[in-house]
Amino acid sequence: MIGYITLGTNDLTKSSAFYDTLLAELEMKRGMQSDTFITWSKTGEDAAFSITKPYNGEAASVGNGVMIALMAPSPEGVDKVYAKALELGATDEGQPGPRGGGFYAGYFRDLDGNKLNVFHFNPGA
Repeated sequence: MIGYITLGTNDLTKSSAFYDTLLAELEMKRGMQSDTFITWSKTGEDAAFSITKPYNGEAASVGNGVMIALMAPSPEGVDKVYAKALELGATDEGQPGPRGGGFYAGYFRDLDGNKLNVFHFNPGA
């Protein structure tokens, strides 16, 4: 079970505004926060998503092959979150659509270049 996911950022203010708006589409709210990190979750007791300035003081960078996947309640939810991400300044990495086997997903990069996926999985579809 995943407890939380963390992405590095070089601009906590800009990144937190992006994720406040984007994650609200998935009914996630801020939880813990300090001057160097912020977390979001649905209930405060489930898996959390967080951003942080790197502890070592070095610049945050994007990991090659690293991707975070966010679960949406429906294909329409995928479309909505993906569109909101682009509206907020994210870049396209693959428009929403069926990917086979009941997997529907859209891909984007956040303001720091981190790759994310928003998906809905319905194996019976």
